[in-house]
Amino acid sequence: MPTKKTTKKSVAKKAPAKKTAKAPAKKAVAKKVAAKKTEIKKAEVKKAVAKKPAVEKPLKQGRRKLVKDSQSHDKDTGSTDVQIALLTGKINDLAKHLKDHPKDHDSRQGLLKMVGRRRRLMNFLRAGDDAKYQALVKDLKLRK
Repeated sequence: MPTKKTTKKSVAKKAPAKKTAKAPAKKAVAKKVAAKKTEIKKAEVKKAVAKKPAVEKPLKQGRRKLVKDSQSHDKDTGSTDVQIALLTGKINDLAKHLKDHPKDHDSRQGLLKMVGRRRRLMNFLRAGDDAKYQALVKDLKLRK
């Protein structure tokens, strides 16, 4: 039997594509598009961050009222009276929250810590000025 000769097919190699002027133009267009997108994102961020007119939250207004009522002078924001008044406001708010959410144990723990802090401040105030203590208890309606 005659044997067949296998011949290899010659595969023509493609010449590498020449870079044309279009390739750099495409890159330039892509850069411009990316720059435009960046500008749009920056504008959106500026709009989001833009200051809105100051609207006081009801909680802040209530705290300011508490501070104003218990201040001994205009710039008094840290005296024992003021601290007790602020803690009382927070305690009252948290007590309302816990009535609606009885299983919120983390908030309950925070409430107990605030009550303890207020108790210590009140003991300090009573030891220093009993008349002031009595007036504060009456104003904040702490004792029944």
